[in-house]
Amino acid sequence: MYIKRAIEDVIEITNKGFKAVLVTGARQVGKSTLLKHLYNGHRYITFDDPVLLSETRKEPGLFFRNYKPPMILDEVQYISELFPYIKMECDKVDDKGLFQLTGSQQYQMMKNVSESLAGRVAILELAGLSLREMRADTFRQPFIPSENYINERGKTAKVCDHLWEIIHRGGYPALADKNVDWQTFFSSYVQTYIDRDINDLANVKNKLKFTQFLTVMASRTGQMLNYAAIAEQLEISASTVKEWISLLEASGIVYILQPFSNSSLNRVIKTPKLYFRDTGLICYLAKYPTADAAMNGAMAGELFETFVVSEILKSFSNAGLDYRMYVTYYRGKDKIRRRRNGERTEQEAEIDLMIEQGDTIYPVEIKLSANPKLSMTNAFDVIDKISGKNRGNGTIVCMYESVQWLNERTVAVPVEYI
Repeated sequence: MYIKRAIEDVIEITNKGFKAVLVTGARQVGKSTLLKHLYNGHRYITFDDPVLLSETRKEPGLFFRNYKPPMILDEVQYISELFPYIKMECDKVDDKGLFQLTGSQQYQMMKNVSESLAGRVAILELAGLSLREMRADTFRQPFIPSENYINERGKTAKVCDHLWEIIHRGGYPALADKNVDWQTFFSSYVQTYIDRDINDLANVKNKLKFTQFLTVMASRTGQMLNYAAIAEQLEISASTVKEWISLLEASGIVYILQPFSNSSLNRVIKTPKLYFRDTGLICYLAKYPTADAAMNGAMAGELFETFVVSEILKSFSNAGLDYRMYVTYYRGKDKIRRRRNGERTEQEAEIDLMIEQGDTIYPVEIKLSANPKLSMTNAFDVIDKISGKNRGNGTIVCMYESVQWLNERTVAVPVEYI
């Protein structure tokens, strides 16, 4: 059964304004299914077909003698030789919506796109199923927790009584079918990912070591990147760790959250944080066989935080927005504490997410708790030191069942409000 995707309207509007639309995202998030559903009258061609791939690589100039747009071209990261010819086809006519493209390795493709299709292609990202999509929620706004957003979100948001089952199972559309075995799916997914995507991006010879690397990185979701510590744990070089993390990011397995930077804050820690994009994959790699094991395990807090961050990113990408322009985090020693004797001391403080909209910054704290407290937001006053920026509502995303205002500028919201 087809699950309606939140980004559908964005794709259709974009397709009317551009000659080509490229939908990127990790393997198995539903890119092909989505485009075939929206454009079922268009010819569908996949470069997963080794015969077609080989023929097109040998004679890319003949491809459009045999096939004419409009068409869906699937997994175009395999066929960079075709991009100049796509450009020529786009330039022949003024029609829009000639090509709908998909690709699982977005950073590898960006060079080809920028060189060949600049001004002709719009790039959108599809993630796994969001909580909204799983529950057929029609709310489409990105998570920018203003008072207006909270009021509007409350009209459709409902408490989810099986949240940990969703966190454990993950957001890959295939797993929406309860008949699909979770263990078998992820075992096959990891094997295919290493055999196909990783070998396409880089020739990783030691597959066992890379599998160990995947497991180690899953255990570090939500943490600041420490290349030296990872290298020491795996007995590989720090340069190899950096290369392999870039592969995970390029193929949509992880997201690297950048630290907030502003000249008004001079004690900011500038190390990025790593988040997996799917909590089901983390549970598989961390060997949590059930939702109860994940909920009660040592990584419960990290899993919940990763889930929240992933859902927030999905809310932006499903609205056609680049979340990298909106979402950062803060950690530093710009918070000053005054003792009774007047002595000033610097304290290290962290804000899980900083969401920027114009001149306003919304600080967000993520807590696996059903008892939100104002003390959880002590770091938020750091924002008041930032010149030219206003502090929006401070938000605690937690397990409380309803919206609770803790004071006039701080609110606790259920995770279902994302």
